[in-house]
Amino acid sequence: MIAIVATLLSACCNKPKTYSSVDEYPEYKGTDLGVTYSPKKSFFRTWSPAAQEVRLNIYEDGLEGAPSQVFDMKYDVDGTWTYTVKEDLVGKFYTFQIKQNDQWLEPTPGIWAKAVGVNGERAAIIDWAATNPEGWENDIRPEMKSFTDAIIYEVHMRDYTIHPSSGSSYPGKFLGLSEAGTKTIDGLTSGIDHLKELGITHVQILPSYDYGSIDETRLADNKYNWGYDPKNYNVPEGGYSTDPYSPVSRILELKTMIQQLHAAGIRVIMDVVYNHTFVGDNSHLNLQAPGYFYRFNEDGSWGNGSGCGNETASERAMMRRFMIESIKYWVNEYHIDGFRFDLMGIHDIETMNQIRAAVDEIDPTISIHGEGWAAGGCGIPEEERAVKNNATQFAPIGVFSDDIRDGLRGKWTDGNKGGFVSGKGLDESIKFGVVGATAHPQIDLTKVAHTNKAYATSPAQVINYMSCHDDPCIVDKLKAINPNYTIEEIIRMNLLGQTIVFTAQGVPFIYAGEEVLRDKKGVHNTYQSPDSINQIDWTNKTKYAEVYEYYRNLIALRKSHPAFRMSDAAQIAEAINFIETPANVIAYTLNGSITNDSWNQIFIIYNGNTTNVEINIPEGTWTAACYNAKIDEKGLGKFTEKIEVPYTSAVILYQ
Repeated sequence: MIAIVATLLSACCNKPKTYSSVDEYPEYKGTDLGVTYSPKKSFFRTWSPAAQEVRLNIYEDGLEGAPSQVFDMKYDVDGTWTYTVKEDLVGKFYTFQIKQNDQWLEPTPGIWAKAVGVNGERAAIIDWAATNPEGWENDIRPEMKSFTDAIIYEVHMRDYTIHPSSGSSYPGKFLGLSEAGTKTIDGLTSGIDHLKELGITHVQILPSYDYGSIDETRLADNKYNWGYDPKNYNVPEGGYSTDPYSPVSRILELKTMIQQLHAAGIRVIMDVVYNHTFVGDNSHLNLQAPGYFYRFNEDGSWGNGSGCGNETASERAMMRRFMIESIKYWVNEYHIDGFRFDLMGIHDIETMNQIRAAVDEIDPTISIHGEGWAAGGCGIPEEERAVKNNATQFAPIGVFSDDIRDGLRGKWTDGNKGGFVSGKGLDESIKFGVVGATAHPQIDLTKVAHTNKAYATSPAQVINYMSCHDDPCIVDKLKAINPNYTIEEIIRMNLLGQTIVFTAQGVPFIYAGEEVLRDKKGVHNTYQSPDSINQIDWTNKTKYAEVYEYYRNLIALRKSHPAFRMSDAAQIAEAINFIETPANVIAYTLNGSITNDSWNQIFIIYNGNTTNVEINIPEGTWTAACYNAKIDEKGLGKFTEKIEVPYTSAVILYQ
């Protein structure tokens, strides 16, 4: 009797509260937000502390029609509202509708939705057993001993297979990326077989959650976007499925893609964009709890550190919790192996550290890295943000090195100016990249492109790259520097730059298609450009076979030699010694014996000049594994005392 009375009293006390500020909102620590389905009943819980009322709408269709049932939800605990529908709702859809300040807001599937109808306007109630491909319970992520062993290949789902020359049966779809047995029109490997043949270890997929710019009911219009316009963070993008009207298809097909990549020995990194949303006022975040999930300026205007019209407030308890639970969900439900955080510098350090800790509890080999910058001023102090120069505070989370990128090809802000590979110097930025942005006594940090400090605690924290999705392709960048460059000159600069990336300490990263000399017709920011600009033309694999072979051999060389994959900063400082060289030439010895490499001593030379240079080499007889834009570990000649280094190329010698 006492227990019954206590329960009744508790229920009577659960009434909505009023708050003077969103900062007073309570944190709900449960994990049952959204819908919990069973054949006999579905339990719904949503969080909206300042709501006066909340409705649960049930629909028969994923996009059209009025609700078939409407229920008044009950206020529960910590700002949440609940309702239980005691019938089998599988196959139906739902939204929540919040009344706040005496106004009913637009319906929303809620930010915790994990399945949606077409265009993501309504959440779906599904039987999750139907979303698993055969053998899913036996899917395991490929082994990874150190993140410096990773070779990341960034790819857009559509770019990879949409060109007719790809040979794909599923052009532009999840299933296309992992399709086996496909061939180019010239009979060369494409699809997943190309990835295996190339030797990469990680595929980094551009945003593949449900994003807002694509009308999934009009896919025949072939509208294009990269996906940096989030709508439903915990749902796969319907445009990449074979049936966007089916909530199950998009989930099943993404899982199938991941399963097939895992079977091929390739891990999957997901690009996540928690820093902003596609729209502000009517985003699912804002329809859930107006004003809470975002930062605002003192005058009440929206913060815009993203450059996209809004920025999220990761420091608030429920935004932080949402990010953590979302990441855990992608790991547990989809077996995702890593995350790339877009504009990570907008997020606070504490949130990123808590995400890292949560992932470590599941599997510490899951990788996390991001852009260590923002697109503008942010609503929290610089010292609290996950920016590159604060990287020691959120290790082992990695950051992209814009230092080596701009050192190689020229500063991002100077589109027509070159860098090291085009004979324009910037040597110190290259040397800083070689040591993986760790402390080294021979680096003059005052001459590094974008920093004046060694920000990495270990090379595993640094992503080295020459191009990515939102930079010009290497070909386009070099043509912008000098439209008169010949294709031979462009190829040599491409190969020199990538040789530096793959022999530098840290984690190498390449943009899909660079291995076959892709271009984007000179367009830089191609997020809304058509397929004719963005697609990979697979006939290039035949046309530039020597480029592809060089990339493949370069990857194999790195994987064969642990000296290029050190994981300790002190070890790097001991093993690498730079020697004096002429202008626009970098040379250094690398003590392979420290890592028990089969090459006891390695001597590396990068010649960014347009003329050959003669370099004195250390005592003894040296075998060339890389010479004049060729790679062969069996040897390309023997050298003593001196070597003539061909123009715009790298030399790798070993003993």
